[in-house]
Amino acid sequence: MTNTHPNFGVIGSGSWATAIVKMLCENVPDVNWYIRKQEVIDYIEKEHHNPNYLSAVEFDPKQIKLSSNINKVIQESDILIFVVPSAFLKKELDKITTDLSDKLIFSAIKGIVPESQLLVGEHFNKEYNIPFEKIGVITGPCHAEEVALERLSYLTIACADEGHANTLAQYLSSEYIKCNVSEDIIGTEYAAVLKNIYAIAAGIAHGLGYGDNFQSVLMSNAIREMKRFIKKCYAMKRNINDSAYLGDLLVTGYSVFSRNRYFGNMIGKGYTVKSAQMEMSMVAEGYYATNSAYEISKTFGNKKAKTPIINAVYKVLYEKKDPKKVFEKLADKLN
Repeated sequence: MTNTHPNFGVIGSGSWATAIVKMLCENVPDVNWYIRKQEVIDYIEKEHHNPNYLSAVEFDPKQIKLSSNINKVIQESDILIFVVPSAFLKKELDKITTDLSDKLIFSAIKGIVPESQLLVGEHFNKEYNIPFEKIGVITGPCHAEEVALERLSYLTIACADEGHANTLAQYLSSEYIKCNVSEDIIGTEYAAVLKNIYAIAAGIAHGLGYGDNFQSVLMSNAIREMKRFIKKCYAMKRNINDSAYLGDLLVTGYSVFSRNRYFGNMIGKGYTVKSAQMEMSMVAEGYYATNSAYEISKTFGNKKAKTPIINAVYKVLYEKKDPKKVFEKLADKLN
């Protein structure tokens, strides 16, 4: 690296990508930013903010190097942060002709790659032969909207190489961003995926008219279900009550900024999946995650983890079962 700091490349243009660029701009003189649509780039260059997400965040044009060429951004970056919805990740990765072997790769994607049924980190490891020591995950509890408002927020940076995690933490930290590091790259990534499913469940319950009492029981059961699921996928010593797991679940399940809760709320109120998706301007990762988690849970065999909440959300979203009847049955399974 020729500079005193690594060169960062952010892949994606949504609210979380915009928030991450903002965080990086607090600490480095410039950030490479891949945005697929040239018209969005043109707008940001002229108006200095993202026209579609976190429009209150103003960028110094001297700090952001925008490009619609993903390979150009990769070539000019040492550390890549992928922030593309999991459902569209492979389409973007298929554009890459540049060697990734000398890059550090961090995923801020809270989803499973549908084509491979792998976590994003696992996908890079298996499909691109990137060692896990050079792959990391950025998780919450943290909403992009509160980053934009510079409200005190917390991130968890997970990587098998603690040094790499600490490096990224250094460049994301600020007066309003505090970072913790973890070696549990698989567990934290699964937690980031599962909490979106549970947030949809919380939204459905709210849309159906369930109150705070039920919501508290739902979230209590959700964290225990998350623990069982993650343990089946990747057993290691972890405290499921840490912020990366329980904290991220709570903020996603309860926050007014949670797109997954909002999506579930519409489903509970009677929207179809398609109509709810059309109503939203952002992707609800939990929709895609529900199918992936449900399929993964079936591979556990005789030692299958009990996942009644995931199963209930799957029945509503993919089997088009009546949410009211499904949640009446789910309520009898919670304790």
